[in-house]
Amino acid sequence: MIGLDYGSPSLAISAILCSMAILRGHVESGRIIVDDPMDLPDGTEVEIAVAGDDDMTPDERADVEASIDRGLEQAARGESISADELLRRLKAT
Repeated sequence: MIGLDYGSPSLAISAILCSMAILRGHVESGRIIVDDPMDLPDGTEVEIAVAGDDDMTPDERADVEASIDRGLEQAARGESISADELLRRLKAT
């Protein structure tokens, strides 16, 4: 596989995130059922991770998910910094 040069960490991270979607579902009779409709063409490759394999309580998980939602809303309003800026700030500490 040929490596891609995205030019900066933020572009690489953006490319990875844009190629991912998180879906929720459940198991029914040994089959995975996606809870929300998703229009994926037949043959689309997916990877499945089992939720709940950490030590978070349902309240803690709800807090984390609410925090993620707030962050996404902030980003949609343009209240964000680039990954390059984040890395610069982390290196400065």
